[in-house]
This record gives sequence, C-alpha cells and structure tokens, in this order.
Amino acid sequence: MQPSGYSPRLLTIAGLFVTCLIISNITAVKLIAVHGFVLTAANVLFPVSYIIGDVLTEVWGYAKARRVIWLGFGCNLVAVLAIYVAGILPGADFWQDQEAWDKILGATPRILMASFCAYLAGEFLNSFVLAKMKIATNGRYLWTRTIGSTVVGQIADTSIFMTLAFGGLLPLDVMLNAAGTEWASKVGYEILATPFTYLVVGWLKRVEGIDYYDRNTRFNPVLLTD
Repeated sequence: MQPSGYSPRLLTIAGLFVTCLIISNITAVKLIAVHGFVLTAANVLFPVSYIIGDVLTEVWGYAKARRVIWLGFGCNLVAVLAIYVAGILPGADFWQDQEAWDKILGATPRILMASFCAYLAGEFLNSFVLAKMKIATNGRYLWTRTIGSTVVGQIADTSIFMTLAFGGLLPLDVMLNAAGTEWASKVGYEILATPFTYLVVGWLKRVEGIDYYDRNTRFNPVLLTD
C-alpha cells in the first residue's frame, strides 16, 4: 500500500527538489570551463535534483515522486512566467539595465520548451527505472539503481534538450560533444554522491518507517493520484 500523507521530511525533500530545479534553470545561462570542458553553470546544482528524485522514489515510491516532479514543473513554470512579466514591464527612467536583464533572464521560447520537455522525460524515466530495478533486485544493491536510473534519465534529458534547443543551429559533432560532456558530468556527479545517498536513504527509511516497493503502482506519468 502506498504510504499516505506527507511527513515534514518528505515536504522538506520536495522543497529542496523544487529549489534545485528553479535555481538550475536560472544559472544555466552561464557557460563555465572546467579543465577544458565547457558546461553550463546549472551542472553545479541540477544533478542534485536527480539524487533527490532517487531518494524520493527509493523511500516513498514512484507515486509520491511523480507528484513532486509535477510540482517542480509547475513551480518552474510560475518562475518563468514571473520573470517574463517582470521583463516586459516598463523600467524606471533611471534604470539602465534592461539589456542585461534580457540577456541573462530572457530565455527564448525554444530553450524553455526544450528545458521543460527534457526535465519531464528525464525525471520520469529516472524514477521509473529506479522503481523497477528496486523490485528486480529485491531492494539490494542501491548503488546499481541510483546510478543506473541516472544513466537512463540523463540520456533522455540531455539528448532531448540538445536536440530541441540547438538542432539545426549547431553542427552535429559540436552537439554530440557537448551532450556527451553534459551527460558524463551528471552521471559522474551521481557516482561521487553515492555514499551520501546511502546515508540519507538509510536514515529516512529508519525515521519514516517506510521502504516502499512499487509492485502495484500505476506508472502513468500524468496520473496525480496515488
């Protein structure tokens, strides 16, 4: 039976998930260079959303994770609309920074569409794969499903975003190189965070008294009921 209610710890985890998502979308506009590899600044925080997604599914199950994923989508949409409205409002006569605002926060509709589609596909695949692997492994080998689900989820996330955002604008080899670097960095982030994930999952299972298995779960991503 799917655990009912929302504990303070679940709400805290959900809040962290939404925060990571919104901040990542804002910081993604900055490109950074790390040892010769060009990445978006979102790589600092966005992979954490996948780690949190793993924790949500592992402890509370796919249905609870599904609600949090949609919550993140809705909150990010509100943030995007708020930023858009703020950008088109007339600035004060003495305010001279509209160009800077538009350059940093005025994301194009194509980029936003790519980001939203990639997020939904990646997060739902991540949660689905982890839930199925948990059943297949009978709850053992947590590291295989946290890393395995991230590998699959990030393939979808990265490939969808790069295709929708830059298809036809960048040479194919440049897109593939950038996508490969993004994917590898996010999976590497997940691998390095595995010991921390073990600690958090173990603690939450103990204090919550929950270790949910999605044996009878309906995996339709658009359902909002448990």
